[in-house]
Amino acid sequence: MMRAAIIVRVEEPKWRNCGVESGRIRAAACLALMRGHGRNGGDKRSLTILLASDERLRELNMRFRGKDLPTNVLSFAAPAPADGDSYLGDVALALGVASREAGAAGKRLSDHVLHLTVHGVLHLLGYDHDKAREARTMERLEIAVLHQLGIANPYAAHA
Repeated sequence: MMRAAIIVRVEEPKWRNCGVESGRIRAAACLALMRGHGRNGGDKRSLTILLASDERLRELNMRFRGKDLPTNVLSFAAPAPADGDSYLGDVALALGVASREAGAAGKRLSDHVLHLTVHGVLHLLGYDHDKAREARTMERLEIAVLHQLGIANPYAAHA
């Protein structure tokens, strides 16, 4: 099995002092790849995580989804190449949205960002949550990965 190549790119400087370590983000992404690999299979193991501003996520959300508002996380799966390239795609996170959500839910920002990272990586692997059954599958994977990271079940209050 190929080792994961996970690049964390900091575009918004405020990410550097928010208390979320890029090593933990990489670890969360790596665990999500290991837990969720069954959907996409193969050796697709590299991806980029963009730590961006709300404005950047708003621009991306408008451009690719037609929604003129910032969002917490976006995933952009790479097209399936014929040459066996191992690049999965990109996950973009918005600091302001994630901070507001964490505060409103009474969660640590780092825990929420790691959850969003896992969620975004699972989307790259083909998981979705449009239907109840798919949502339960995706949530179970998220809970398992977060447990490995020492983070409580983010859905427990909603169960």
